[in-house]
Amino acid sequence: MKANDMQTGKIERHPEKMEIVCPAGTPASLKAAIAAGADTIYCGFRDETNARNFPGLNFSEAEMEESILLAHRNGCKVLIAINTYPQAGNIDPWYRAIDNAAKFSADAIILADLGLLDYAKRKHPNLRLHLSVQAAAANPVSINYYAETFNVKRVVLPRILSIQEVTALNKRISVETEVFAFGGLCVMAEGRCALSSYATGKSPNMHGVCSPASHAKYINTPGGTLSRLGDVTINKFGKGEAVGYPTLCKGRFIANAETSYLFEEPTSLSTISMLPELMQAGVTAIKIEGRQRGKAYVSAVVETFRNAVNKAVRGETIDASALLSFTEGGKNTKGAYDKKWR
Repeated sequence: MKANDMQTGKIERHPEKMEIVCPAGTPASLKAAIAAGADTIYCGFRDETNARNFPGLNFSEAEMEESILLAHRNGCKVLIAINTYPQAGNIDPWYRAIDNAAKFSADAIILADLGLLDYAKRKHPNLRLHLSVQAAAANPVSINYYAETFNVKRVVLPRILSIQEVTALNKRISVETEVFAFGGLCVMAEGRCALSSYATGKSPNMHGVCSPASHAKYINTPGGTLSRLGDVTINKFGKGEAVGYPTLCKGRFIANAETSYLFEEPTSLSTISMLPELMQAGVTAIKIEGRQRGKAYVSAVVETFRNAVNKAVRGETIDASALLSFTEGGKNTKGAYDKKWR
């Protein structure tokens, strides 16, 4: 498909009310997001510079350039995630990613590392900078520091804040806020988790992989199936029980003689019923998680959120159950947005 072959028609978009930021792990998913009504699409290069560095995902340099042109011709913006932390003595891939993002006219890049923010500001002063959730900035002092020092225009907030906390934060900072709206629910402090590094030697913060497939194992036993990550047993499934992927924070462990999901049960974040509240909280953009998911997921989730945001703008009722079939374990949660503890 050439960059001018696609037109999205009369999709009703309201980015001035609530920008929908959608995942694309491949050029095919990017095209699906455009057709489904995305305002903005985020993606990454095919290397360790982004936090979804999995085989078969992401964009070559040529694909990225062509995809940005395609998105722009169809009224969509593209953000490039360069949100891992460079490894000592090997910073060139991160510099090249930033340079190429500027060269290909990306609408913004998503960074976490202080050195990369400094490089981008000095080398490409006209390139818009967003602060990744990997930076774990969740208070006015830290967020305003990034804004004043590096001219960051938007911060992606960690998934630990309630609606009330987001509202209060927006009144004390000078930048836009983007919050997670649907998909994987990370219970750890983004940018600080070392569980995957402990089990596999591969870090989501530096290598872009959490619980990499290369280290996942399934062992059949007379009593059921064991799932392992590296040398660590994550879960044991009985005969006939659905076998889940061995992600460390979603494993079942024994504590005080009881077996349970100690960190997090398999479930997905879904804020579709909270869109009016997020708008009132001053949130600029909502982020759908799932660059590792296929284009069918992207199409369905983006289209559903497009319709939901349009309904929220018009003051109409939103169907909160619309995406239940796409959630992990067939369950969803509002996460910390609706937390009751303090």
